[in-house]
Formats: sequence, C-alpha cells, structure tokens
Amino acid sequence: MADLLNNPLIAARYFFPGGRSPASRFDVAVDGAILACGLHRVDPDGFTVVHFHGNGEVVADWQGTLDRFINGLGWDLLLAEYRGYGGSTGAPLLGRMLDDVAEVIAAAGPPEKLVVMGRSVGSIFALEAVSRFPTIGGLILESAIADPLERILLRVSPRELGGSREDVAALEERLDHRAKIAGFTGPTLILHTRFDGLVDVSHALRLRKWAGGDTTLRLFDRGDHNSILWENTDDYLAAITDLLDTVRPRP
Repeated sequence: MADLLNNPLIAARYFFPGGRSPASRFDVAVDGAILACGLHRVDPDGFTVVHFHGNGEVVADWQGTLDRFINGLGWDLLLAEYRGYGGSTGAPLLGRMLDDVAEVIAAAGPPEKLVVMGRSVGSIFALEAVSRFPTIGGLILESAIADPLERILLRVSPRELGGSREDVAALEERLDHRAKIAGFTGPTLILHTRFDGLVDVSHALRLRKWAGGDTTLRLFDRGDHNSILWENTDDYLAAITDLLDTVRPRP
C-alpha cells in the first residue's frame, strides 16, 4: 500500500518552509533527518509545553516571545521544528512528519508532564501527538484545522497522487482529526478568531463538538489568522495560563 502522504506533490503545494535557523537550537534526530528545534528550560524536572508552529513559520519566529511567556509561568518550552524547515534537514513529507512527532514527544519528557500546542498546520501534529500519547496532560489548538485532507485536496487531486481506493481510505484514517480529538480526554483549549480568512471559524466549532475532554472554546472578535495573538494578547495568554494551571496547579 502506497503512503500517499509522502508524495512530493503534497510537500510542493501544501508546505511553505522558511529557512531561518533558530537562535539557539536543540536537535532531535528522526528517521533520515535532524530537526532543529528550540528548547527553553527553567526546570529540568518540571512540565513542558511542546509547540508546533504554523505553515510558513519557523522555530525562530517564536523565540524571544513565546519562550519568555511560558518560562515565566514556570514551564519549559520545546519549540518543535519540521523536516525541511528552519535549520532542519530533510524534506517536508507529511507522512514522515507525522512519524517524527513520536521522537519530538520522547525528547520533551513524560507525556503526563506535557501540554502540546498546535497553531494552524501545527494542529495536525498536536493532534497526532495526543492520538499516539493519550496520557499527555493537555492540548491547545490555535487557528486549528478540523479536516486536513479537505485542505490538501484543494491543492492536489487524488488522481495526481496516484493511489488506489484503499490508499485514499488509509489517508482519510490517518488524518482523521475527529477521531483523534474524540479519543483525547485531557483538558483542551481551542482558540480561534471569528474573522480567520484562511481557516474558517467553523473548524473550531467542529473540533469543539468532537472533543472528548473538558474543553474551553475561546472565539475572539479581533484579529485574523496571523494576528490572533497580537490583537488579543492579554485574553489569549490568560486562556493558556488557565489551561496550564489546570494541568499543573501553581502553589
């Protein structure tokens, strides 16, 4: 059975990797590549947020901002990088990127002491993480995608991918966000702006409906897909703080 997710057409039409390397890097070895991640620790024995960034972004975009906020709450931060992005080697083949999630989580620490956060395309990898490691402490989805296959097929057709009917069915199963979020019973936070022109707010509503854990949905009336944090900074960060305090109450 062919793994259609590793078809180079998907990489060429769906992923837009930036080339800027992180200011400080933490390498994670995966099958056939090195991921140039960023690790910002304040407590080696503590809890960690694992952040999967959006398309067209790199780890370096979040250094000096998100790390200061997360570290200020007493949490470590692992900024995950993807194949072919930033200072990483390899090519952004989606099937392999999904498999890389296991190595990233292993590098971060025990699942029970982790919160995974996915922004936009990063939601694909955050949901893969909680699917593979259901004991992860918490989940944050920002501007997240409810149906990634729907998004991919806007740019590449099944005919171009060249797989059988069984291959396409396997593709649907591997990218089934409904099943992945329904199977996670930990605390979940969904952040979205009502005026997101790239990932419609309906994605957030679907994810909230499907979620299997105690879920908070925060819909913002300001900002768009790329300005959601900067237009709603206080409320956005307060919502994240509440989720982290649920996973690990502060003394």
